[in-house]
Amino acid sequence: MYAALWRILPGPVWLRILILVVLAAVVLAVLAFWVFPWIDELTAPAQDVTVEQ
Repeated sequence: MYAALWRILPGPVWLRILILVVLAAVVLAVLAFWVFPWIDELTAPAQDVTVEQ
């Protein structure tokens, strides 16, 4: 899969690396701002633990 992605990217090696870095940053941002908070909302009731003394 990585080889296929590398082949379809345009330009010289430095441009391909730059495109891959930007794509990785976008994927991480989407995960951090939308996917992980959504998953946290789904699992939040299981994390509401109280200890009484």
